[in-house]
Amino acid sequence: MSAQTYLAYDYPLLSAFWTIFVVFLWILWFVLLFRVIVDIFRDDDLSGGAKAGWLVFCIVLPFLGVFVYVVARGKNMGHREVAQARAQQEAFDKYVRETAGAGEHRPTSADELAKLSEIRARGDITDEEFSRAKELVLSDYGPPSPPSGR
Repeated sequence: MSAQTYLAYDYPLLSAFWTIFVVFLWILWFVLLFRVIVDIFRDDDLSGGAKAGWLVFCIVLPFLGVFVYVVARGKNMGHREVAQARAQQEAFDKYVRETAGAGEHRPTSADELAKLSEIRARGDITDEEFSRAKELVLSDYGPPSPPSGR
């Protein structure tokens, strides 16, 4: 019998299934362990000492610590996760609104001309200053046009 045939004979399909199943359970276990540790730090209701106690319990006796934590505090784990996701979404929406709204506040040429008219009406600028400022606004804040040779 060759080495490959012997390996297939020694490690049947059912054993391969159980190996895959055990590996899947270990991965599932580590995901649960990390979620519990993250939840311990996320919970604002726990004091620092309680967080340290739960963390030590989950590290020293990981299986028992995680199962006890899930039984004792598992109901609110989902609520805390949803609250954090909602807070992140609100912060993102606020950032998008602020960023998108930044371009809307730039005054248009009409707004600038209206302000200039108000300033001239109050007498703060002369008609000549108004004309120069109006040319700047209408030329889109560029350099003033060269004087005409009239």
